[in-house]
Amino acid sequence: MTHSTRRGVLLGAAATLATPSLLRAQDADTAYDRVDSMPPVRRNASAFKAQDWRDHFDELGAGCLLADISSRALHYWGPDGVTYKLFPSSVPLSEELTRRGYSRIVRKAENPSWTPTANMREADPTLPRRIEGGVPGNPLGTRAMYLDWPAYLIHGTHDTRKIGRQSSSGCIGLYNYHVEALFPLVQIGTQVRLL
Repeated sequence: MTHSTRRGVLLGAAATLATPSLLRAQDADTAYDRVDSMPPVRRNASAFKAQDWRDHFDELGAGCLLADISSRALHYWGPDGVTYKLFPSSVPLSEELTRRGYSRIVRKAENPSWTPTANMREADPTLPRRIEGGVPGNPLGTRAMYLDWPAYLIHGTHDTRKIGRQSSSGCIGLYNYHVEALFPLVQIGTQVRLL
């Protein structure tokens, strides 16, 4: 008869319970093979499923961007028909702040300045009137791509806690190193869909 100690039983139970989590973590790591140098984020693993641009756009044109609000992922297809990038993103805080539909990129900026909207300043009067580009605390990060909808952008963020969450006032946010990789690929006129 084997004699078990309380400590041995507890360690055995802990190892048994941890095994499924460790296996899921290994599966989550492989889900990111398509994303350039992105650290794994297990809570968002299901969002990283490749999509086909034809399911959302009639033609590639200058390229296509799909911001999938529900999965919190941004897809990019290049005009060459070969380039495909997939990034985790932040999305609007609420449905009221979310605009869905088709747009396009009309302007791009490196180290963009940020001007809060009138609604933002009304909700929080302590907000500055403007934060210059390249200044710590600028919510637009290091790059911004402006949609033809006023005040809607795809931009970087210095606050990495926002990625993968509902955390914006309407914009789509990316890690700065992801928006810096995407920025040179995206042309003015690139089609955008927020879904």
